[in-house]
Amino acid sequence: MQNLLTWHFWFNLRPEPLLPIFVQIFLGFLILLLLASIFTGIKKNRKSLYKIFWKKAYNFSIGNLIIGTTFFFFNYEQAAFLSARFWLAIWVIIMLWWLWPIIKQYRMVPTKQKQLAEEQKFKKYIP
Repeated sequence: MQNLLTWHFWFNLRPEPLLPIFVQIFLGFLILLLLASIFTGIKKNRKSLYKIFWKKAYNFSIGNLIIGTTFFFFNYEQAAFLSARFWLAIWVIIMLWWLWPIIKQYRMVPTKQKQLAEEQKFKKYIP
């Protein structure tokens, strides 16, 4: 843990390989992204108010699965520059930045449901 907060750990261009526990955690995260991409891929084709949310979640999960698998490969092969830890930090920051519009889309669904209900209520009185 003490090594995690050092400059040398994050910006070493020839980092040591990941510890086995972190390899397992990384693989578990990649499997989670794979399952999420399968689940969201099925859900994105259904017609509902959540369709845009499922499309964005599918793009998020499949994109990060590809990027994460690439980083895992570079770490496994111990590529000098491409397995540096700062790439993982940049990836996490980009994931959080990418996740924000998805969360906003999910929060907009109840207001869309409310608008749709009001519109249907209004339309039943129009000939």
